[in-house]
Formats: sequence, structure tokens, C-alpha cells
Amino acid sequence: MPVKQSDYEELLADYSNQTAAIALLKQHRPYLEMIPSMRRPTQSVITIPLPVVLTRQATSQPGTSQQIISSREAIVLPCDVAILMCDPEWQIKVGVEIFIFIHRPHEDFSQLLSRWRQTQVLLHTDYEWLMPSAHQHIFSEASEQIDPLFVLFPETPERIKKGLIGANLPFVIQAAVERIEEEMADNFSQGIPPK
Repeated sequence: MPVKQSDYEELLADYSNQTAAIALLKQHRPYLEMIPSMRRPTQSVITIPLPVVLTRQATSQPGTSQQIISSREAIVLPCDVAILMCDPEWQIKVGVEIFIFIHRPHEDFSQLLSRWRQTQVLLHTDYEWLMPSAHQHIFSEASEQIDPLFVLFPETPERIKKGLIGANLPFVIQAAVERIEEEMADNFSQGIPPK
């Protein structure tokens, strides 16, 4: 049975929420450990669905060989959600940036992997984030490290799982929307309020 568009949309909507994004990171412990403050996780994580970055590239001024004019271009990244780490005390972006790639309907391994590779290429230059309005005060320059996390469904073809294992890329299998809701309820019982 193929992945349904509604399942994809449901996960995209859920992971736009900080609490659900933290629940997702719990499924891949190395990324969970990157959250700056587990006492204040919702203040330590910024989620940006279908993120946009502003790239900066130096260009040559006509008639000279010097690269002095910097052009800025807004680019939609081919990932589904960007998770940025933020120091809750100083309100500055820190650490790595984690990019979530949800398996889309009718997407095969090469297409899924290409989205990550395109993200790597686009973020190879200087860039800054087009931040959500609630976080526009946060310094949003490029990070030193970017990491992917792939979200697959039980219906995802085995060749995609095999390919990600072969490429040494982390993935989780998200069974159902109810599981996210259960984890969000668990977070709430631990004092992590929904956002």
C-alpha cells in the first residue's frame, strides 16, 4: 500500500509543532542530545516547516576582478521541516541544524536522497534563515553542521530503507498519527507543554 498524501500532510503539520519535533528527536537519540536545554526544550528548539533561506553570493563589479557586491536570493529548501537549536537563556541559534525529510507519496529512493543532496548544495554558501515572526529577533546565520533525519512510513518500500542504511543516513519509521499524539501526551505529563 503506497504512502498517502494525507499521511504526509499530517506528519508535516505535526512536526511543525515544537513538542512533536522533540518527540521525533527522541526516536534518534544522538539528535535529542543536541537540544541545548532539556529543562526547557520548547524554548531550545525552533521548527520551520518548508523553510526558506536567504543566500548571499559575492559577484564581480563590472570592469573589475574584485568580488564586492553581495546578492541575496530567497530559496525554499527541499526539506520538509528545519529544526534549529536555540540557547533558551541568550536567545541565539546554536549547534547543528537538523533537516527532516518526510517520505512523500510516489517518491522513490533517488528522489528522497536528492532532496537531502540539494539541501547540502544550497547550504554550502553563506546563508541566513527567514525566521518565523515569533523568532525574528534571533540571530539566524548559517550553522557549522547540518544533519538530516528521514521519516518513513511502514508502507515505505524496503529499497528506500536499504538505501538509507547503505548511505549511512538516519531514519525513523513513523507508524501512525496516534503515536505522535501519545508522545505529545507523554511530553505534556513530563512538564513539556504543547506549543
